[in-house]
Amino acid sequence: MRRRIYLHFMIVTAIAILSTLFLTLFVSYDMVKEQVTEEIRSYAYLLKNLYDNEGINWQNFGELRDDIRITAVKADGSVLYDNQADQETMDNHAGREEIIEALENGEGYAVRTSDTLSENLFYYAVITRDNSVVRVSKQASNAFGLLQRIIPILVAIALLLFVFCAVLARLITDRLIAPIENVSKHMDDIESVEIYEELKPFVETISKQHQDILKNATMRQDFTANVSHELKTPLTSISGYAELMENGIADQEHTIQFSRAIHKNADRLLTLINDIIRLSELDSMQSVPEFEDIDLYRQACATVQLLELAAANQQVSIRAEGTSQTIHANKQMIDELIYNICDNAIRYNKPGGKVEVAVYRSSRGVALSVKDNGIGIPPEHQERIFERFYRVDKSRSKERGGTGLGLAIVKHIAQVHHAALEVVSEPGKGTQILVIFR
Repeated sequence: MRRRIYLHFMIVTAIAILSTLFLTLFVSYDMVKEQVTEEIRSYAYLLKNLYDNEGINWQNFGELRDDIRITAVKADGSVLYDNQADQETMDNHAGREEIIEALENGEGYAVRTSDTLSENLFYYAVITRDNSVVRVSKQASNAFGLLQRIIPILVAIALLLFVFCAVLARLITDRLIAPIENVSKHMDDIESVEIYEELKPFVETISKQHQDILKNATMRQDFTANVSHELKTPLTSISGYAELMENGIADQEHTIQFSRAIHKNADRLLTLINDIIRLSELDSMQSVPEFEDIDLYRQACATVQLLELAAANQQVSIRAEGTSQTIHANKQMIDELIYNICDNAIRYNKPGGKVEVAVYRSSRGVALSVKDNGIGIPPEHQERIFERFYRVDKSRSKERGGTGLGLAIVKHIAQVHHAALEVVSEPGKGTQILVIFR
């Protein structure tokens, strides 16, 4: 980037220098042209006035200046006098444009290229009182000739300007790039870095992405550690009980007890693995899942019916109420979302408790509410219950068979559907989880 900016600066510099020099050349030529024209015009009128008022001979005019050519021409174009040539041998000048214009308008002007490409001949003619014409001409450099004369100066100036601009471009480039490079070195403390106003949206986006990458890396590291720990616990139990049974240490009564424990830990392990696989599928999902119009209330009722037996085993009642509400969503994911929220409400309830599932339309959209009167969640834990493997009471959670991933799956599904997820809870009084589909 630095090299490209510097290169662009130098290209612009070269164009600017060359354009300025050529513009200066042509402006200088115009000034020379104007000066020469004004000079010969003034001299032509001087000769006219001398001739008209004092009646001096043409031959006397040539003695005034030897760098200017003076020609006197009759009205018919024949040459009366020329201070640099023999008028007897000169062609008729009736066809010369400056003579024609002078005879018609009182004065005439023309510029012709001389025998050399670097010189121009400037002519100015005025009519006298007796209708003859006095013409004054002077040779001067044209643009090409002027360029030849001043080209060494132009080259020297161009080189000096180019060197100066090259140094200046380097300083400006470094100054432009420095804040950007500084940003790249302080991504973790972006607030302390000076940023161009125009780059703030871009830098903020990059900073956010950087923070997300770091956060995701930390989350993945924590997730791997948590998975290892969560898998290790049931596997250790299964291995321990199996070893006791293999060595014949356990009698028939303990064998049944150990078998039950092995079965329980195997079920927990299977549930944990299924939840991990599902989370991995959601994380690696490349495209938006297939959406369709579904009746949220019907799906809620079907899930409640599926969980009635599990609720009864926990001595908890569960019911659904509400009205038919259509949302555009993925049916399988919505079933998972409702199931995990309801299953969580059943697991962390108390004997005689109840779970109420409601579907209705609110001012913010279609709402799914799952409310229980269970153990509740302390305020300091409410913002973290959707984190993977996060448990309010780890020992109690494991006793109830929770994996700590159910609500993490709920959060992921809600994000896919751009749904709002809210928690209202009070310890000892219960919890309400609200999902708003906009």
